[in-house]
Amino acid sequence: MRPDDDLRFDTIPFAVVNTSHRLLTLSPVDLVIIAVYFSVVLGIGLYLKRFTKTGEDFFLAGRDMSAWIAGLSFVAANLGSLELMGWAAAAYQYGILATHWYWIGAIPAMLFLGVVMMPFYYISKTHSVPDYLALRFGESSRTLSAISFGLMTVLMSGINMYSMALVMRIILGWDINFSIWVSSITVAAYVFLGGLLSAIFNEVLQFFLIWLGAIVISILGLIEAGGWSGMVARIHHNFPEQDYTHLWRGLGSFSDNPMGIHWTGIVLGLGFVISFGYWTTDFLVVQRVLSARDLRSARMAPVIGAMFKMAVPFIVILPGLLALAVLPERLVGESQAGSGAHSYNEVLPLMLARYCGPGLLGLGITALIAGFMSGMAGNVSAFATVWTYDIYRALIRKNAPDAHYVSMGRWCTVLGVLVSIGTAYLVMQFLSIMDYVQALFSFFIAPLFGTVILGMLWKRATPAAGFWGLLAGTGASIAMFAWVQLDPSAIRYIAFSPHAQQMAENMYRALWSWTVCVAVTVAVSYATKPKPISELAGLVYGVTEIPSEVGVSLLHRPLFWTVVVIVIFFALNLIFW
Repeated sequence: MRPDDDLRFDTIPFAVVNTSHRLLTLSPVDLVIIAVYFSVVLGIGLYLKRFTKTGEDFFLAGRDMSAWIAGLSFVAANLGSLELMGWAAAAYQYGILATHWYWIGAIPAMLFLGVVMMPFYYISKTHSVPDYLALRFGESSRTLSAISFGLMTVLMSGINMYSMALVMRIILGWDINFSIWVSSITVAAYVFLGGLLSAIFNEVLQFFLIWLGAIVISILGLIEAGGWSGMVARIHHNFPEQDYTHLWRGLGSFSDNPMGIHWTGIVLGLGFVISFGYWTTDFLVVQRVLSARDLRSARMAPVIGAMFKMAVPFIVILPGLLALAVLPERLVGESQAGSGAHSYNEVLPLMLARYCGPGLLGLGITALIAGFMSGMAGNVSAFATVWTYDIYRALIRKNAPDAHYVSMGRWCTVLGVLVSIGTAYLVMQFLSIMDYVQALFSFFIAPLFGTVILGMLWKRATPAAGFWGLLAGTGASIAMFAWVQLDPSAIRYIAFSPHAQQMAENMYRALWSWTVCVAVTVAVSYATKPKPISELAGLVYGVTEIPSEVGVSLLHRPLFWTVVVIVIFFALNLIFW
């Protein structure tokens, strides 16, 4: 769930990064706050090393996390650099429409994971999503998904590193190499020491730091703007040509909203395919839920995460909306920035400078660093697990002692960080990183969701179908991406309109790739022999016994809180319609 290339966050050419431009200067108090943060996260890693002796400890935190810890980590792993800086910029550019990526683009999928899919991940005792595919479809599907996921995680980790270095360069004038190496060494150290356990506890810490640092802007901005109604009035006065304050009202036509997208792209492309694909099959986030101590906690964790996810726009989207209301200058796209003009990318730093003095500024910058490191740690720990269990153990050394796999996981963390650093430098060569990010999600996440959901819900899906459907969906997405790059007018066929912008093309390409995956999987399934029913127990609905919640009080049932979240979700969409 990332913004498109029109946002231009993380798309600044390397030449721009090397300018001397800076927006803020830290005081000694601010530097002390940042130094204390780095010391604390390293201290957590050192302390938790004593609790990570086995593979279960290192890769799944001993499966002993409470629902609250797993749920908070579930959300924090996604609250990285692209969220904090990117969506504040997106809110300035697109208005409240950016909130769709937090509500319809997350909440239904998170609830579906907890209620429908989590029992199969947890009951099968899988270590990863590729491991589930091995049990359901066989080793060929596991290998394809593991290699593609491992590639995606290190590439995404590199993007997070580059994002942090770029932001520190723009905001503080720090050397980009210094920022990349300090952040990456810190992440490598605490994940190497404590594995997923250390990553989870640091992500929970980072979650609260992000809230504490970012909420200051929202509170002070609303006070200055005169509350929500005052902010809306100011935005309408400053930007009468566009409606930036309604979620759904302008989505009846491609031309009636600043994103150039129709509601079908939001609901089907984002709300269904990309959202469900990311939140239910991306092992980066699913790994956190698998660390829960029992099935009820594992089912509650995504529901708890959904509650907090609904509130995240108030610290990520609201600063961008407030900037529309209170900033005296009009920000521009990155390609138009220069001669003293500020770009969309600088919304959050500008708001930090507006409201935060010494101490508060250090807290705000620490919140940004925490978000960046949370994203990096999530990718690195997920990569270590998938590499160790789904590639190294499955293909290279199958029967090694558990201690050997723990050692491999630790050193794979270091390897993953080093590869990510290389990726960060590679990213500098691209002018459009968001094109790159969206391509990764449509290539790997959208078709993977089709394979996993058919495997869980349809007994007739065969091993051969799982592999060929996944391969066809991935290939179709890559082919469509290449088609639009070679012939930009092809977007009218993929996104159903010549008025569609890059954001819309991303949504519809994901929908097409999912459709191809499902169609090929169904066709091949009817042409090949399915597994015996006896081999599907614990993997597929209809042949798996889900533990009953008889005797569990209503307030402790995941389904009850799922209904509560759904009611709040619909209420929020109606309020901001």
